[in-house]
Amino acid sequence: MLSYSRRGSRLTPAQAAAWAEHHDAWVIPDEAVEEPGFSWAERFGRTAPLVVEIGSGVGEATVALAARHPDVDVVAFEVWRPGVAATLQRLAEADVGNVRLCSVDAVWSLEHLVGEGMLHELWTFFPDPWRKSRHHKRRLVSPRFAALAADRLTPGAWWRLATDWGDYATQMQDVLGAEPRLAGGVVPRWDERPVTRFERKGLAAGREIVDLAYQRVEP
Repeated sequence: MLSYSRRGSRLTPAQAAAWAEHHDAWVIPDEAVEEPGFSWAERFGRTAPLVVEIGSGVGEATVALAARHPDVDVVAFEVWRPGVAATLQRLAEADVGNVRLCSVDAVWSLEHLVGEGMLHELWTFFPDPWRKSRHHKRRLVSPRFAALAADRLTPGAWWRLATDWGDYATQMQDVLGAEPRLAGGVVPRWDERPVTRFERKGLAAGREIVDLAYQRVEP
């Protein structure tokens, strides 16, 4: 199930306090996803349109967007435990309750825990660019994942992406443009998406931020 190594475990005192107080309610245990009858509705305590964010970091975008859309349920996939704890802290401070965090491999989870046409929206903001050429095969946005995402998105739903690496932006356009069930491309910056620390670092380094959006269509 897990196709990566856990990243980091040292928490600040504030993060440790947030983890202790909120992880039982807002973090989905790894072992829970393999239980018979696993249900997102049960985890959220309601049935609502499902949004998935892959790589939520410290939760800057996650919490802001979930607060703006209380009518949806947001599943945030993040393997970096301090990031998960920081997100819990932000959720508590903002009094946002429609987010659940999961550290299980996101691709596996979309394959096994999300049904066809179940996703209301997919967010992939500043995914790991795997900068070295020999590591490009590890990038999330690939033909196989594009096909999986297209299958899981409901017709008319959007996959929103952002990156500060030019060659990855080009790869995203090539890959997603080749998937017949997705239509879209480079778009103006999504005004609902807050400027995160990753975006600030990219801008400070002089890199261009590229936003993309692709809609699930019939082929």
